[in-house]
Amino acid sequence: MKKLSFVVAAGLMSLAACTNNTPAENAAENVAESMDNAADNLEDAADNATNESTEAALENAADNMSAAADNVEDAVDNGAVAANAANAM
Repeated sequence: MKKLSFVVAAGLMSLAACTNNTPAENAAENVAESMDNAADNLEDAADNATNESTEAALENAADNMSAAADNVEDAVDNGAVAANAANAM
């Protein structure tokens, strides 16, 4: 039982260590979250549009914003943000 407790504790500690992000990673994640919120706002605006061309333009903008947010999140997940921050110094 002690061995199992040790293994579980070690697993939880290693999981907690994985969530320690650099300030650059935290900033990038915040940017991605803001971009997702902007995409949601554009979708809401598209839902309230008074004509089809405006609705289509807003939906395209929302899709592009969402894709850009995904790219930022992927860069964080792949470590590109931390690497770029280290190279900038």
